[in-house]
Amino acid sequence: MLPIAPRWLSPLLLTMALPALGAEAPVYGPQLQGFAYPYALQHFDFQSQGQSLQMGYMDVPAKAPANGRSLVLMHGKNFCGATWDSSIKALSTAGYRVIVPDQIGFCSSSKPEHYQYSFQQLAQNTHQLLDHLGIDQASLLGHSTGGMLATRYALQYPDQVQQLALVNPIGLEDWKALGVPWRSVDQWYQRELQQSAEGLRAYEQQTYYAGRWKPEYQRWVDMLTGLNQGPGKRLVAWNSALIYDMIFTQPVYYEFQDLKVPTLLLIGTADSTAIGSDIAAPEVKARIGHYQDLGRQVAKRIPHSTLIEFPGLGHAPQMEQPEPFHQALLGWLKGP
Repeated sequence: MLPIAPRWLSPLLLTMALPALGAEAPVYGPQLQGFAYPYALQHFDFQSQGQSLQMGYMDVPAKAPANGRSLVLMHGKNFCGATWDSSIKALSTAGYRVIVPDQIGFCSSSKPEHYQYSFQQLAQNTHQLLDHLGIDQASLLGHSTGGMLATRYALQYPDQVQQLALVNPIGLEDWKALGVPWRSVDQWYQRELQQSAEGLRAYEQQTYYAGRWKPEYQRWVDMLTGLNQGPGKRLVAWNSALIYDMIFTQPVYYEFQDLKVPTLLLIGTADSTAIGSDIAAPEVKARIGHYQDLGRQVAKRIPHSTLIEFPGLGHAPQMEQPEPFHQALLGWLKGP
């Protein structure tokens, strides 16, 4: 049981960003209150596992001329719906209605004290949101952990997915089977409590941007740090720990061959993301996280797949070089 009770949080703390004492970085509420989303943020209220939850989301209409199609964008573990800002703009300008949810446990959505996290559950939550919005057919764009979720969604609701695009998805290999040691939820929780802005920036620079850095990336470091260090710190860390356990123990790797929808892999080849690599033995660490190989291997396993590589780019090519990324994505979405 999480050793905190979030009911102590005052309404003031939940509705505004607080200045961090002795620090320049902002501090945000447990549902990222105070952070400015690039488009209007709405909340979907629903019941799940016996509790009332809220899913934050953006619903951005197509700019004329609309093509009548909807795209659902699924964020990664250290990302939020807001980090899709340039993609939302490119896709809506191209005529798509763009739905961008924050999954339960992330960003602007609820952080429950108790939740049985599974990709199936998150897929069902998203399906309920789309049903609420009157969308029964959509294409999916999933990044990082969102790639695992988008894959699960396409497997779970194959008749309602038109196209599936995966941007440097994690789960292209099964780390546990390859020898990465298991962490308990309690161990993940203690790790998450120790997150710092400096550590987060160093990790993002090395992995997301292949060692490069631009000033505009700092906003996303501040976003996560402000959430992690805010008044909901312990509840945020607890949910993060539960989510890491889900990611590590629920691989989609063995089901790629079962995908029935046209699938696009968009791979920054310099990516080295591998959950648990920080505690893996040197010989295990040396053989995981090689996206220049993983993208090609998994593309062969997915029926009706297309692989587009971005040589030298890291884990987030849509943020590092948005123009060529969106050109490639839109060209594939339109079809031959």
